Amino acid sequence: MLNLLFVVIGVLLLTSGGEALIRGSLAAANRLGISPLLSGLLIVGFGTSAPELVVSIEAALSERPDIAIGNVVGSNIGNILLILGLCALITPLAVKPLVLRRDGVTVVAASILFLILVGGDALVRSDAAIFLLALAAYLIWAYRTERSGEAPSAGLHIAEGEEVTSLPKTTLWIVMAVVLGLVLLIAGSQVLLKGAVGIAELFGVSEAVIGLTLVAVGTSLPELSISVIAAFRRHADVAIGNILGSNIFNLLGILGISALLQPLPVHERILQFDQWVMLGTSLILLLFLYTGSRLSRLEGGLLLLGYGVYVSLSFTVFGT
Repeated sequence: MLNLLFVVIGVLLLTSGGEALIRGSLAAANRLGISPLLSGLLIVGFGTSAPELVVSIEAALSERPDIAIGNVVGSNIGNILLILGLCALITPLAVKPLVLRRDGVTVVAASILFLILVGGDALVRSDAAIFLLALAAYLIWAYRTERSGEAPSAGLHIAEGEEVTSLPKTTLWIVMAVVLGLVLLIAGSQVLLKGAVGIAELFGVSEAVIGLTLVAVGTSLPELSISVIAAFRRHADVAIGNILGSNIFNLLGILGISALLQPLPVHERILQFDQWVMLGTSLILLLFLYTGSRLSRLEGGLLLLGYGVYVSLSFTVFGT
């Protein structure tokens, strides 16, 4: 019971910290005159991945690579199957073709890059450099295409920023929001890891399983809240764009930074099962979106069903 309480408290701290950091950063960007396009692309699109980033870094530095990698892979699987599945049930999610061709294809390419780099059973610093260079290339590509008008998704990233309201107004409140967000994220990551490791030991399951499911879902709550709000407001592009951007940053940014700080051996079950599920879900999402340029309620239901099957297999067939 105590371990479960740690997990709940950790998730609450991470969610609150991520929210405070996003609000403070957006307010600072407004004060500095940074364009709404860049604010939405960087701060909101990637800021919702702050809990995953802090937890994976903490796990890597604590020499718990199974949680560090499992958190990223599990988050990417959950983002597509759980969050987009839920959002599509709320409202069908349409997507602009050019957005899909850039961000959707990048998610698949990043997943394939992960498969290639973990071929040696570990992510080392040279792999981290490749991830981070790929992320930098994507960001430059995304900003240039949207600034030049080649991709009709500039409004998407502006709208992402608009999903976050009630920003702090004064410089003091902005600084306090950013500092508080960082403190809560760090504290939440430590508490969540303590509870997650305790649950793994109590039930005799591997840390990889806990990282892929419990930790991954807990750190994905900011993506869930942003996407669900966007779905209720009929901002379908925001819901899909938020998830695609988050999955790109999870693989290229979070694993890149984590492996740069500490080489990460990859658990055998991730090599045999989860990395293929991650690639498969990305391809299925791409297929669903390409066939009708939208994610229907039926397809959303299938995604949610798929997540239920994945979690069930994680704790039964692949529980060690």
